[in-house]
Amino acid sequence: MTAATLSPTATREVEAAARWIRRDSQAAARRFRDVVSNALELLGDYPEAGVRREEMAPERYRLLLLQGFPYLMVYDAVHRPPRVLRIIHAARDLPELLRDL
Repeated sequence: MTAATLSPTATREVEAAARWIRRDSQAAARRFRDVVSNALELLGDYPEAGVRREEMAPERYRLLLLQGFPYLMVYDAVHRPPRVLRIIHAARDLPELLRDL
């Protein structure tokens, strides 16, 4: 199946997160990009892989924690291929950030 895609906002957020991580470790920034790429492939094959959090986002949206990093992929599981709308640090105010999905 086709990999999930990144929205322009999610693309900017990946770039910003990678820059932030790179301040401490270039290797970790590369791993972050690899984890994002792997997650996009996973979601393309298994669009239901993430969890629903209806208290934060409507039912069609799911969240996937990026392995080894405190970032969440927020994606539209109904869209084919799935479309990642946001890449958000898990410590942020998620209900506030996701209110306008």
